Order: sequence, then structure tokens, then C-alpha cells
Amino acid sequence: MDALTAMKRHPQARWIGMAIIAAALIALPFVLAMAGTAWVRITNLAILFVLLSLGLNIVVGFAGLLDLGYIAFYAVGAYVYALLASPHFGLHLPWWMILPLGAAVACLFGVLLGAPTLKLRGDYLAIVTLGFGEIIRIFMNNLSEPFNLTNGPKGITTIDSIRLFGIDFGNTTRIGDFAVSGTIKYYFFLLAVLLLVIVVNLRLQDSRIGRAWEAIREDELAARAMGINTRNMKLLAFAMGASFGGVAGGMFAAIQGFISPESFILTESVMVLAMVVLGGMGNIWGVILGAILLSFVPEILRYTVEPMQRWIFGRSIIDPEVIRMLLFGLAMVVMMLFRPAGIMPSALRKRELAEEDTPIP
Repeated sequence: MDALTAMKRHPQARWIGMAIIAAALIALPFVLAMAGTAWVRITNLAILFVLLSLGLNIVVGFAGLLDLGYIAFYAVGAYVYALLASPHFGLHLPWWMILPLGAAVACLFGVLLGAPTLKLRGDYLAIVTLGFGEIIRIFMNNLSEPFNLTNGPKGITTIDSIRLFGIDFGNTTRIGDFAVSGTIKYYFFLLAVLLLVIVVNLRLQDSRIGRAWEAIREDELAARAMGINTRNMKLLAFAMGASFGGVAGGMFAAIQGFISPESFILTESVMVLAMVVLGGMGNIWGVILGAILLSFVPEILRYTVEPMQRWIFGRSIIDPEVIRMLLFGLAMVVMMLFRPAGIMPSALRKRELAEEDTPIP
């Protein structure tokens, strides 16, 4: 224990730890590629879910506004990218122009959602946001007549991939005898965007805006009495969270090359919210951990449940998808019973729950 304490107190310990983490992240896609390209794709989707979770954490974790329609902003960003970088309208704008535009459009939709819901709280706010998410999906599904904007349930195909310094991320690039697949290139691009989003979140959390959101979450009346403009702060929370969802949606469209309304159903919103709650609302690192766990563990179960059944019973008795969701639900129930604040709760929420559990003399 003394040696471990000495290592932590070493002046270079922080930089050494960061170097080890950086080396592990750089090597990760190449190691996963040995097990199959599918695992690199799963990792890319996990990073997208981390981006979505960080955006939703601003609304739910920082400001305390329950949002069940967050996937709508993901859809808006994806469709903005698809419409401006595909043969659908004959436009093929560069990605560095479309991603900020998608974030701005999603931000506008966040304000449109936040404006009429400023006086709603709790369950009522959840119901309104849920309806907003479903309205967006239905619009995407039906805006093919009389003017074909979204191509309806058929979706939009042949979406342009990202190109950077003349390198097409949709194709394999050869460097001598070494081949780098498109999924690996997208991994590093997503990782760079994720690091930028984490920095922005950390700066927001420690800023006056982050403190104002925290005050609104704890007691809105007290925050208003202290001079905080709760109306503008709520709108800003919706707008900031929506913009991150728009960026994630644009990158999803670029990676997939095809989108349709079926990719933005209510289940996706519930999954992102579960990631935030599981990791620990208000704690950026906890939210990242929750998103990674709920992205990878179900996929691991998908590949292990059926072989395990065949090994034990000689045949597959229950559909692997059913068992996967059953175990997922059981894990969430156990977490809420034994760690209601999440795996890595914020210091404030942890203190609040500890105070609730302390017997009053």
C-alpha cells in the first residue's frame, strides 16, 4: 500500500497514466480487429452512444430536466447530414460544413422543445419530451409527400463518407504492406471528437453556467430567488444537449451510409437515458462508463448466450435476444436497488443519498 501511495504521489504519475491510456486507446482498434471487424464497429457505435449520453447528461444530470425524446436530436443531425451529403438533393457538401450545421439545426429544435415546456417538471416534462421524439420520427417517416424531403420509410442511401486530407474514411487505406480499414479510421475520428466534447463538458460543469444548472436542479425556486434566470438557463441546457446529439447523428449517417426513421425509435432514447442513470447522473466520467457498459455488455451476451445454451442443454431453448434483454433489465433493477445514484455518482448526489439514509435522531 505504501508503494502504491508513493506511485500516486510521484510528480510524473499523472502524465505516465495519461500516456498509458493514450497508448491503450491507439492500440484498441487494431487488437479488436483481430477478433473481427464487427467489434471495431461496435466500438464506434459505443463512442456515438457516449456522445449522446454526454449530451443528455447536460439536460438530465446538470439541469435536472427529464428528457425521454433525446433521440429526436440525433435524428435531426443524421438527416441534416444525409440531405446535404447524398444524391437525394444532389448536394455533396463537405463534412466540416455539415456537422456544425447539423449541430445548429438540432440546437434550434432543442430551443423549440424547451420553450413551451419551461413550466413543466417531472413526469409532465417526460411525457412532453417523449411525444416530441415520436413526432420527429413520424415526420421523418411521412415527409415524402407532396414534397419528398426525407424519402419516407425507405430512408436515404449512398450518403457520402468523411474525407480528411484526401483520405476517404469509407474505404481501406494501404500504408505500404499495412491496411487500415474504414472502421478503424472512423474510430480515431470519433475518438478525437469525443475528447473535444469531454473538454467542453468539463469546462461547462465548472463554469457559472454549470453552477446555475446545478442550482436549478436542486431547487428552482431558490435559484430564481438568487437571481438566476431559470428560463434562459433551461433553454440553454436543451440547446447545448441537442447540439451534441446533432453532431453524433451526423457522424452516424456518415459511418452507416444509410439512415431511416427506424434507427431513431423510442427504445434508443430509453437506452441513452439508462446509460446516464447507470453511470451516475451529473458525473461526466460515470456517464462515459455507463455508456460503454451498456454498449458492450449486451453485444457480448449476444455472442455468448446461444453457445452457452448449446453447451448446457445441447440446443438453443430461449432466443438469445430475449435472454439478453432479460439480463439487461435484471442488471438495471439490481443497480437501482443497491446503487441508486449509479456506478460513479457525482459528489453532490452521493452526499444527498447518504444524508437520506442517515437516521434522524
